[in-house]
Amino acid sequence: MKIRIRGNSIRFRLSKSEIDFLGKQGYLEEKTEFATNTFCYAIQRLFEGKTLDASFTGNKLTIFVPNQMVEDWVNTEVVGFSNHLFIDENKTLSLLIEKDFKCTDNEVNEDQTDYFDHPEKNC
Repeated sequence: MKIRIRGNSIRFRLSKSEIDFLGKQGYLEEKTEFATNTFCYAIQRLFEGKTLDASFTGNKLTIFVPNQMVEDWVNTEVVGFSNHLFIDENKTLSLLIEKDFKCTDNEVNEDQTDYFDHPEKNC
């Protein structure tokens, strides 16, 4: 699972096996360890609900995904889901979860065998 944070925007990208695991187990977590602390980020199936939600508690960022969205993500070609959470009258938090696609150029230095085939020919 990859995470990208930019300002008030959070994006998770998951591989095939990670999405399958989320569908079966309902929870997936990654950790980044620092010298004195650990940052955790997770995605969790939320059986009730209609939109993505998120929390940040105790150095852990969790995105909650409604049950039907998880089912659609696992069983269809749906690429991802998004939501904008209201923070206050001037701020929102943008959430995006999506399938991780293979890049089609030769510049990539990572194993992409578990990624989804890219629907376009160029990244």
